[in-house]
Amino acid sequence: MAEKQGSGIAKIAEPFVCGGTAATFASIVIHPMDLAKVRMQLYGQLNPGKPVPNFPTLLSSMIKKDGVASIYKGVDAAIGRQLVYGTARIGLHRAISDKMKEMNDGKPISFIMKTLSGMASGSIAVCIGTPFDIALVRLQSDSMAPEAERKNYKNVFDALKRTTSEEGVGALYKGLAPNILRGMAMNVGMLACYDQAKEVVAKILNDPMEKGPALTTQIGASCIAGFTAALFSIPFDLIKSRLMAMKKDPITGKLPYSGVTDCAVKIFKNEGPKGFFSGFSAYYGRCAPHAMIILLSIESITQGYRSAFGLK
Repeated sequence: MAEKQGSGIAKIAEPFVCGGTAATFASIVIHPMDLAKVRMQLYGQLNPGKPVPNFPTLLSSMIKKDGVASIYKGVDAAIGRQLVYGTARIGLHRAISDKMKEMNDGKPISFIMKTLSGMASGSIAVCIGTPFDIALVRLQSDSMAPEAERKNYKNVFDALKRTTSEEGVGALYKGLAPNILRGMAMNVGMLACYDQAKEVVAKILNDPMEKGPALTTQIGASCIAGFTAALFSIPFDLIKSRLMAMKKDPITGKLPYSGVTDCAVKIFKNEGPKGFFSGFSAYYGRCAPHAMIILLSIESITQGYRSAFGLK
């Protein structure tokens, strides 16, 4: 009885444990690209009228100025974020999708159902993980501010503590609306599109997927998912980064943006439509490898997890 109960708990926990492990591993690998992406997105706000440098230039200048460790600034917040957000968004999507498949007599569910699963799991996960996202953006953007205005956060916990004490608990959920939109777009672009692409690629490659997708199927589907995840979510990610990093003007005491709509309008007026895709090279350079690492590693992690707990 106890053994069966343990197996039941292990089965329920499977998508969350495997998803969170894969997401955390991927975030550690691509953190320098994520750091460059945030800096490129904030560059237009901090340096109006100046061309945005590409991410290799940003990273190389950071290494020259502050050493290799500087490109891993905020990695502790990234790990904390993925342990919460990554675990929730991937685990919930898999759990919801599996339940939908079960209700569909074990047959593959439609893309619309996959999209709904991705949107639901993405929005829930964002509500849970936003405080860590705030800490991550602040840690990554702090050194871009004038020296007199820098907060010099020690680590993720210091960023969370000081943000709460200086600006109130509500500051930890600043930019929640665009973050929810981003989370929904990211989950649809990455997870729902991956599930759909996997079926399409498997048919093209004549992969029966009886024991799971073949490596070639996984690679093809993850490449597609990496692109769609970046394309769908970058406008919301840009707005989210701007809102999360904004600080009061030392002279006027006003914030640069009053909300999501105001931020979007000002970006459009000051930077044009292309402004919403600022930093796309770094963002795609982050999203594609991140998605591929998660989607490729999660299959192996899941197999190892099932073997360890004797699950089918």
